[in-house]
Amino acid sequence: MNQTPPPASNGPRTATPSPVVGSSTTAGGAFHTAVGSSHTAGSPATAAPWRALAIVLVGAFMAVLDTFIVLVAAPAIQADLHASAADVQLILAGYQLTYALALITGARLGDRFGRKRLFLLGMALFTLSSVGCALAPGAGSLIVARLVQGLSAAAMFPQVFAVIQVMVPAEKRPTAFGALGAVIGMATMAGQLVGGVLIAADLFGSTWRPVFWVNVPIGVVTLLLAGLFVPESRAPRARRLDLPGAVVLTVALFLLVVPLVEGRSSGWPPWTWLGLAACVPAFAAFGLVERRVDAAGGAPLVRLGLLRERAFAVGMALVLLTYAGINSFFLILSLTLQDGLGKDALGAGLVYTPLAVAFFAASLLAGRLARFGRRVLQLGALTGLVGFLCTLALAVHSGAGLTAWELTPALVLVGVGNGLLVTPLLNAVLRTVGPAEVGMASGVLSTGQQIGGAVGVAVVGILYYGALGGAGHHDIAAYGHALAAAVGLNVALSAAISGLLPLLPAGGARPGTASRAQYPGT
Repeated sequence: MNQTPPPASNGPRTATPSPVVGSSTTAGGAFHTAVGSSHTAGSPATAAPWRALAIVLVGAFMAVLDTFIVLVAAPAIQADLHASAADVQLILAGYQLTYALALITGARLGDRFGRKRLFLLGMALFTLSSVGCALAPGAGSLIVARLVQGLSAAAMFPQVFAVIQVMVPAEKRPTAFGALGAVIGMATMAGQLVGGVLIAADLFGSTWRPVFWVNVPIGVVTLLLAGLFVPESRAPRARRLDLPGAVVLTVALFLLVVPLVEGRSSGWPPWTWLGLAACVPAFAAFGLVERRVDAAGGAPLVRLGLLRERAFAVGMALVLLTYAGINSFFLILSLTLQDGLGKDALGAGLVYTPLAVAFFAASLLAGRLARFGRRVLQLGALTGLVGFLCTLALAVHSGAGLTAWELTPALVLVGVGNGLLVTPLLNAVLRTVGPAEVGMASGVLSTGQQIGGAVGVAVVGILYYGALGGAGHHDIAAYGHALAAAVGLNVALSAAISGLLPLLPAGGARPGTASRAQYPGT
């Protein structure tokens, strides 16, 4: 993965009122002037990219954290609100559902109306909906607040990718993506640990409610800092949102994601299979709509040609497989630790800590190893594969004697592997995407992460609960057997990732990326 800086026309737009040809560098070295007019507010050319990136990464952290922190809080929520199992499932899955459905639309809205504006709107709505979650008097109101939380996360998260692409020079992007990968990994693990700490503390007798209150002060401070220090940017020549495409894509994603999220807990009733079958023609209809919009000279929600480009297509396949593995492994590990080995929420979170530290350190290291290109991704995939094989071997060999801390060395390997893989992979997928399409590409990428995670959870649930059978809680031998059966999926996914990685282009940005064809008149 050669990090050759792209041509000047692949950079962000500076605050120039009229078209400019040439290049310039700010005092901070952050921006390259490009062909085309500016859509920025203030003076982004003098802004420090790392300061702005650090601020928007808080939004990414909060969006990912709230996917996992509620997993730990679910038993306390169910007991306090007298919620049914279906209610709890909607509280958990409703957030991911609206998050996945709105990601691409959120990215394109940022392209058109301003990435800073969408980030601020998403953060404000996320903070308010967190208040709604914390104050929810019943399961119904909590479900509604969680749905709104998902929509607001979808407005925030794609803007992080866009900020990296338009503010950070190409040669520094591996470091930026390293920071993003570390933040994603830490948020995933912190959800387990922070949730356990807050529930164990039972602040003011509020049991689960602090897992949502914690978002409020962070959200308020982030809003203030983003308003002051994050520069505005828009896509060059941004056009009207493709509303027909947005509607059809939402329907298609709904038909795919809802059955995957709800299927296992509902026992896979007929409607789930009908939904999965119907999503195929729905996606085909979306393709037809996008071709017509493109042929008419409009701005399609997803440029289908992007999916035919090797770097993006192979990268997206790798993202789907990677996040299917990450989410599925965290699910079966949490179930094994709490239901099988009898750990409480805090104890399970502490077991995750070595994995979190390893992920964080490897994510930062991956940015420094960018000069080794695709070999870093391959090392990550193989290290993760070894970690999963060790987990499988321990689960089979230990039987009823399996302990949580016995798994620690294997978990560290999994953390290192994912840290080395996820971070450069994000950069590899987006590095050849021009500024006019970075919002769309980041939305597609973020949606792929959610869909991959949902598919992974659905498949591993079938394997895990199928192997578990009717075993009761704290039957260590039965849960160890189920863990071994389910980790086989992670082994297979890691092997598939290793097999696909050689197909990922190893070079830098193609000469044609963000060429004059994208900017007629230059």
